[in-house]
Amino acid sequence: MTTTPAPKFGVDLITFYDPRFWGLSTNEELLELRRVAPLELWTTILDTLGAAGFTAIELTFPPADPTSAIDAFGSVEAFKAELDKRGMEVTSAFWAGSDHDWRFAQDIDAIVAEAEERADFIARAGGSVLVAGLPMRKTLGERPAFFVDAPYMQRMADIAHRVGEATLRHGIRTAFHTESNSTLWYERDIDLFLGLTDPRYVYFCPDSCHITLGGGDPVQVAERHASRIVLAHWKDAVGPMEAELVIDETVYERQQPFMCALGDGVVDWKGWGAAMARTPGSDTILIELDAAANPLAAMRAGKAVVEGLS
Repeated sequence: MTTTPAPKFGVDLITFYDPRFWGLSTNEELLELRRVAPLELWTTILDTLGAAGFTAIELTFPPADPTSAIDAFGSVEAFKAELDKRGMEVTSAFWAGSDHDWRFAQDIDAIVAEAEERADFIARAGGSVLVAGLPMRKTLGERPAFFVDAPYMQRMADIAHRVGEATLRHGIRTAFHTESNSTLWYERDIDLFLGLTDPRYVYFCPDSCHITLGGGDPVQVAERHASRIVLAHWKDAVGPMEAELVIDETVYERQQPFMCALGDGVVDWKGWGAAMARTPGSDTILIELDAAANPLAAMRAGKAVVEGLS
């Protein structure tokens, strides 16, 4: 009789982005640490992950990005060797390809080439998923008005197909993530986008927090689209965001007060865990704890919440 291995615990490395953890005061100082001492940065991250009992990582935007990993260890292969030595692995990496604003993109080949470059890193590092997002919405009332309608979403689906097909040639599945105030946020956005995309080329990375912030039910979303979920972000929220935010470069910071530690919010973790167990990504529990002042304590607490579900 065979038994299913227990899921691996992983974390999005944005967990380590609170400057206070590093004895610093600003994000700019943390980025400077990445520039002058990338090995110190990565050694601290990996040591802390090991102490928390986490073995999987999702790389993201700087400072814990693919470029800094290569700067720290010399090559992708040396980075993977360091992870192997520690019994760790890359599961995924985030790609902010939608920063190009796909609504107006003319050179789709350039977008695809950028995705392929990130997919090549993930494959060489031993991972399997490229996490991507759709462009952000515009502030409500801004003119000219921007509508997330069927023609817009068809445009997104066309680009997603090109990206997904290209990364699959590297053995990497592209999974789209549900970011607050983006065009893949509300339940309706998710259903429309996934309905327009081919499940053999375009996958799904739901975030329980962000779906909740948009007034959605993350458990129902996960149940409807379980077959497309190759990875998910386990993250808690205090409840739906009732206020409309100005959508500019500061929106990510202003969303943070609506996020909280696992178990402190409103997400139905038993329901979410049951839904995740029926997905292709059930082998990894990727906890996201945005910019934790004490990542070790936060990861241990989050892991305990998940382990308490069984």
